[in-house]
Amino acid sequence: MRPIAAFILAAGACAAQQTPIGVPVPTLGAGPFLFDTAEQHKIRVSVAARGLSHPWSMTFLPDRSILITERPGRLRIFRDGKLDPKPVSGVPKVYAVQLAGLMDVALHPKFAENKLVYLTYNKPSENNQVATALARGRLEGGALSEVRDIFVADWLPENANGFNSRMVFGRDGFIYLTNGASNSDSSQDPHSFRGKVLRLRDDGTVPPDNPFVGRAGYRPEIYTMGHRNTLALIVNPVTGEVWNNENGPNGSDKINVILPGKNYGWPVASYGRTYEGPRVSDVPWREGIEQPLVFWVPSIAISGMAVYTGERFPAWKNNAFVGSMRTGEIPGTGHLERIVFNAKWEELRRESMLTELHQRIRDVRQGPDGLLYLLTDEDEGALLRIEPAP
Repeated sequence: MRPIAAFILAAGACAAQQTPIGVPVPTLGAGPFLFDTAEQHKIRVSVAARGLSHPWSMTFLPDRSILITERPGRLRIFRDGKLDPKPVSGVPKVYAVQLAGLMDVALHPKFAENKLVYLTYNKPSENNQVATALARGRLEGGALSEVRDIFVADWLPENANGFNSRMVFGRDGFIYLTNGASNSDSSQDPHSFRGKVLRLRDDGTVPPDNPFVGRAGYRPEIYTMGHRNTLALIVNPVTGEVWNNENGPNGSDKINVILPGKNYGWPVASYGRTYEGPRVSDVPWREGIEQPLVFWVPSIAISGMAVYTGERFPAWKNNAFVGSMRTGEIPGTGHLERIVFNAKWEELRRESMLTELHQRIRDVRQGPDGLLYLLTDEDEGALLRIEPAP
């Protein structure tokens, strides 16, 4: 090859590498937005609230107000159609760097009596370490009181990854709590809390019937292991099962049914590839590893999840809705995904929705009014409401 031609090719390759990857994301308009969907058909998406900074999770209070966490460390209240400009006070100090910060929020099953609110967050230390922590406090007016940590996971260097966490109260009254692992082998380490689903009493202590209680070398809090980054944890309202979904990384996003003592494979068995291209493992499945209920190749950067049981969308009965933050590693391609199951919870079909909005969907919840509510994980995040179109 002539030197000039070689130079031109090299310069072109360099320019191609420097070109940003992604789809331009338009500013979220005022709405409402009308969409046609495959089975429910006409729906309307309204912007219920703006001005949220990377909202992460939400839960509904008995008066139908919504508690919303913001990753930088604020707890907000959406009430009577408006976002209260004043955050709830009493939230613990959080380590809010990159994807770390304030994560999940949940109410005690007897919240109407005890007013207890639970938060998962990334807790900083004085020696530059971070841990996933579970705190609880009493919500009175616009403040949390009597706030204290009831569980703290492994302390890690600040440059570690996989700090995310989700939680849910199971029908047994116990807390199911996740702790991320991302690109490490600690998911298979029974002495580490990383890459696990944990099961705790409402005061943070260990239930005596946890599957690894009394087993040498295992943390008694562990309920399941072999997870990467769990970004949704719910109770299926139809079956009562605990479901999680977790990121792949590059392929192998999945939904799992969480069963006591089981191993879900990360990183020894995966359908995914690393971000650099090589396969994560030689095999996607092996003996002793639980198969996913649903999986994605390529990834959709799966996040919040809900199983719909309301009356406002009869064609969506028992469908699962999951948030997507990007599809196939292309920024700007976030959307909402719908999965249809048969009576045995076997997948029949799936639909990508709200793709035109190009929003990173961080959380998905069914409201007490039978509508669907979404949080967009953006610098200027929003609370969206989906309802049938007139």
